[in-house]
Amino acid sequence: MTLIETLAQWCATPPPFSPRARQLACEAITDTLACLVAGRSDFSTLAVQQAWPDTQRTPSQDALINATAAHAIDFDDNFAPGMSHASAVLVPALLAVAKDAAGPALIRAYLIGLQAQAYIGEAIGYQHYTAGWHGTSTVGCIGSAAGVAALMGLDAAGIARALSIAVSLASGVKGQFGTPLKPFHAGMAARNAVDAATLAKTGMQGRLDIIECAQGFAELYAGILNQPSLPGVEQHVIECIGVMPKKYPCCGSTHRILDAIVDLQQQQRLNIDDIESVHCQVGIANWRNLAYHQPEDEMQARFSMQYCVAMMLKHGTLSVQDFTLERVQQQSETSQLAMITLDPWTAEQDAESRDLPHVLTLRFKDGQEIVHSRRRARGTLDEPFSASERQAKFYDCCADVVDAPALYQMLLRLDQQTDLRFLRQLMV
Repeated sequence: MTLIETLAQWCATPPPFSPRARQLACEAITDTLACLVAGRSDFSTLAVQQAWPDTQRTPSQDALINATAAHAIDFDDNFAPGMSHASAVLVPALLAVAKDAAGPALIRAYLIGLQAQAYIGEAIGYQHYTAGWHGTSTVGCIGSAAGVAALMGLDAAGIARALSIAVSLASGVKGQFGTPLKPFHAGMAARNAVDAATLAKTGMQGRLDIIECAQGFAELYAGILNQPSLPGVEQHVIECIGVMPKKYPCCGSTHRILDAIVDLQQQQRLNIDDIESVHCQVGIANWRNLAYHQPEDEMQARFSMQYCVAMMLKHGTLSVQDFTLERVQQQSETSQLAMITLDPWTAEQDAESRDLPHVLTLRFKDGQEIVHSRRRARGTLDEPFSASERQAKFYDCCADVVDAPALYQMLLRLDQQTDLRFLRQLMV
């Protein structure tokens, strides 16, 4: 069978998901909805909403607007196997077609779509992302189409058609990072996932070998073909690798360095005025993501290692309120950004291992030097957020939502909810 046929057959009849997988899915969906609320008033969301007013919206346009909001402030989760912000695409796409679906069906479709993103990401390889393709809007689109198609009740042949169609809709380049089009990529992917499943339902079809064939996805999108595996009775990808919720509302490429600063702050007091220079060494793809050494607005600041490090050293944390135009302009008036440098590992080092650490070097004015590295950011399965941290993030994002605590408790019991209409107050 082709890669698409193999994946579609699994998506149509997946093995039962464990209580642990369902709980982790519930947490990921809750985190995504919080990020969506926090991004509802962002410029990118408002621009997309203005382009498609309420009176003209289709389900795919609902997915477009809400996924843009979910990714607007870059606070949504990362998913390494898919090279994607998996949930920001998947959750709004599923909710756009959920109709009368109950919580258990939503969670099942989420787990199908997430595993599909992992499968496509593994098949295409990390070179796809390094070359400059935005995995959120390529891999995320294709994998999410499988989850949407499954929620719509399509069989294996229908899901395969949706996957093939989604390949032709997958797009989005990382050169747009730091602009309002970056969150639009997530919206575009969610819209395309819904459109692909909707077209598949009519019988529209394409090649089922479109990933591996000549002039297909792998060849054209800088990929290499691997033969990925799908879980049977063993663990779902959310249990063995997981999605990584974000501790800070900025590009995930900054997070290991930011967590390294937090590690040091827990050992000793750091005063930015005592520091002579800061050097950060990261992977090549991460380095390329962080293009703004002197950011001019809040979107560029989210993709600036210099800004994020300076703010973390000054305040000891980063919150939604740190990424406003006023805060960015205030920081740009200081000389602190100039003392923070960023370099990548060499191409040879990067080719040898995708597991290279990110290294922070602090040099103090008194001659002291501290070097600290991290291979992972907070939020992984090895170093997960506590229940109180998850709750605090939800409340931070949903500060303007009426009765947010009650909503949070309902979301924690999503697998028991028979009516999802209570989620509407969180959507755009």
